[in-house]
Amino acid sequence: MRVVVTCGPSYEPVDQVRRLTNFSTGTLGIRLANALSAAGHDVLCLKGQAATCADPLELGHLAHFGTNDELQAQLEAIEARESIGAFFHVAALCDFRIASISGDSDSADTGLPKLSSRAGGWTLRLEPARKVISGLRALFPAARIVGWKYELNGDRASAMAKGLCQMEDNHTDACVVNGRAYGEGFGWCTREGPAVHHAGPSELIEALIQWLACAQAR
Repeated sequence: MRVVVTCGPSYEPVDQVRRLTNFSTGTLGIRLANALSAAGHDVLCLKGQAATCADPLELGHLAHFGTNDELQAQLEAIEARESIGAFFHVAALCDFRIASISGDSDSADTGLPKLSSRAGGWTLRLEPARKVISGLRALFPAARIVGWKYELNGDRASAMAKGLCQMEDNHTDACVVNGRAYGEGFGWCTREGPAVHHAGPSELIEALIQWLACAQAR
């Protein structure tokens, strides 16, 4: 099966030096991509340029992205997208980008390649960044699409509820939930049955491989 895995963080530029980004090492996505390749799948892994995981992609194809828009462009450029059988959207993409920048003084130049620290303070106004997950179903109509939901606020029940909402809102097939709200391990929810808890990354990856194998056999 042709499979796409995204991993690591995206960034959105403030100027030519500074960035907004999320913290993500990309480790889980690389481990998943390697496990999928070992299981015989043809894997394309799209990894954020700022991911700190140095583990190699042992098989498959590796490409890098910077911003959300750059990832979107790479997804649109994939040939024969209708033949992609599964998409694992592990990447931690930016939720916001810079809408406007204003300085404390009237003389502050917001068009500089690097905002000057001598100009006083700067006010950044943020706006929502592109939601890549919302367009995945249109790009990959035949794929089994898995999203990730990382939640800090609330409890396990509310985190899992948000995972279900992600599936409904974006027409995806499954969601992996983690973060402080969920607690240790990972929650796994699909349209096919009750939520399942996985204690750690290795158990989760094994379950994802098995889920894909069962889906492929139907």
